[in-house]
Amino acid sequence: MKKKNIIIAGLALMGLTACSDYLEVDSPSSVNDEYVFSNTDEANSLLNGVYEAVSSNNTYGNAFLTTYNLNSDVEFTTSSQESQTAAHNEYKLFDAEADASGLTSMWNQVYLTIERANNFINAAEKSKIYGDENLNQMIGEAKCIRAMSYLDAVILFGDIPFSFTRTIDASNLVMPISDRDEILTALINDLKVAAPKMKLSSEITEGIERCSKEFAWALIARIALYRGGYSLHPNTSNPSDVGEMKRATDYQEYYQIAKTYCDSVIKAGTHSLTNDWYNVFIDECNYKVNNSDDPIFEIPFTMNVNGNIGYVHGPKGSAIAAGGTEAPNYWGTSNGSVGLNAFFRFSYDSQDVRRNAIGYWSYDGYGTPTVLAGYNNYCNKWSKFWDEGHRQGITSSNNTGINFPYMRYADVLLMFAEAENELNGPTDAAKNALKQVRERAFRGAANKSAMVDTYVDAAGSKEAFFELIFNERAWEFAGEGLRWKDLVRWNRYAEVVFKTFWTYYGKATDDYTYDIDDKFDSYPTDFYYKVVSNPGDGSYPNKMLDVLEFFKYESDTLTIDNLWENFGLNGKYMPSTTGADAWKQGTWFSWQNDDGARPEVRCSLRGYIYINVEGTKIPASMPELSAGMDYSTLPPVRYILPIPQDAVTRSNGLYKNYYGY
Repeated sequence: MKKKNIIIAGLALMGLTACSDYLEVDSPSSVNDEYVFSNTDEANSLLNGVYEAVSSNNTYGNAFLTTYNLNSDVEFTTSSQESQTAAHNEYKLFDAEADASGLTSMWNQVYLTIERANNFINAAEKSKIYGDENLNQMIGEAKCIRAMSYLDAVILFGDIPFSFTRTIDASNLVMPISDRDEILTALINDLKVAAPKMKLSSEITEGIERCSKEFAWALIARIALYRGGYSLHPNTSNPSDVGEMKRATDYQEYYQIAKTYCDSVIKAGTHSLTNDWYNVFIDECNYKVNNSDDPIFEIPFTMNVNGNIGYVHGPKGSAIAAGGTEAPNYWGTSNGSVGLNAFFRFSYDSQDVRRNAIGYWSYDGYGTPTVLAGYNNYCNKWSKFWDEGHRQGITSSNNTGINFPYMRYADVLLMFAEAENELNGPTDAAKNALKQVRERAFRGAANKSAMVDTYVDAAGSKEAFFELIFNERAWEFAGEGLRWKDLVRWNRYAEVVFKTFWTYYGKATDDYTYDIDDKFDSYPTDFYYKVVSNPGDGSYPNKMLDVLEFFKYESDTLTIDNLWENFGLNGKYMPSTTGADAWKQGTWFSWQNDDGARPEVRCSLRGYIYINVEGTKIPASMPELSAGMDYSTLPPVRYILPIPQDAVTRSNGLYKNYYGY
């Protein structure tokens, strides 16, 4: 198991906490600065507190991957509620309120992390050892964590409170609201200063579990693309209005910044895509750290302390029944709440290895697989079941301690390809970057040449190449919480949410009016399966638990589909459902009841578009899907979250919600 680096130095932090009147975050007493920064060992202890804050399950350890991972054509979670719940927290459905449960906890954790980073940076820059190369590295790490926290808060909330000054030094404990573009520009400029003084990951003892120079560069690029992208802006003269999607006129300057800093990461040569795609995530589930491969920065979690990666991902796993005597599920329970859109797996080429991370079954407490026939699929990128040592044990649940790769080299390559294409069209450099990502996805595939070189080279225009990027980022980052954010900055979120709704509704009601891409008949409905012993050959990431085998036909020949191929029956070959070799029958997309489409189909995007039980479309002005329609006329998606009511109240009128909240 890897060495963890987020243990809080209790002595150092005990003397550095005081409660602010607004943010309720830790702030240091200035009289302790000299003690804490008397040497870099003491400074490192305080920096560990910054890492501890960013590892909270209220943000990166769980909530940002579940609660605030909004619905799209990739990640998708259903709701059966016809109206807003008492908790007011249906963020994924774009139907939340300022008093929503969990919102204040997330907000406070973000600002706790920022405050700890500000504490460290402000005190370090005033210390006697300021200028020490090791302290410079630590300052850079704190600035990276501060920047990523602010970035993700800006994406979620838009214009937010912003300050680089720690609370103890501030003239006003209530941070002023700042314009999002000004915030992102300030973060970029701050990291530009910090990055040259930081170390490459190969020079850091803890490797990619700490922020490195490459991560600072990559983070600059990510921030720049959001700075150059679209976002939902408020109508300040009419707070009840949803707002307008727009971006600044200087956006191309930020695409240039993104290209430049991605290029710096690429030329550094410290990261690669050498490891096979699935092994990147399986290694993380086995607590292996690969410092020179795809992950550039992994948020370090600690087993049984924090981090729900692999608990909210992967197949759901139930607890063993009380008094049970059969061989149990040795891995404990798993939630499996990060769901993928039910139609998403059909977008992959059948030989794309990334398709293997689409999960079709769960496990009971005895380790027996049960087929999934709901409204989405599991994201099997990570799972506690992939840990060959089942270290957490039978009685475990969450807090897996599996690291999350906040930044990957594949992201750098695709950001570079996107920025280069925006600035110069599909150049050889842009195509080469995209090809590297696809080469790994089709490594060893029979159709590799067609799916890499031929596929990429066919894009002869800026618009055609962008569509390749549009699709590639979906396939590459499924389950990582990036899709809805990408769609926002591209101003494609309304289009995708709209199409997703009508695809679910059309398939549920067998209404081919909404089958504008002519795909409904390619989605298998009836299927046959049975439980078989695990082959133990690594074709499934867990080598012990039983798996499901699926019956299918191909070219009029009976074949057995083991795990990952396309499913389907033509009526000619039907398996036996009796006897020693019996197959069970299942049905996908059975989404109707006596009232028509089930609530999970009608209500899961309720805050944007909804059809009630009477069949009335809400809002009535929303059009229906049709071929050739102009998606730019759609109203924007209200993805922006409200500032928590508690924060608004305590700001003494400084904070105000817009967007119809």
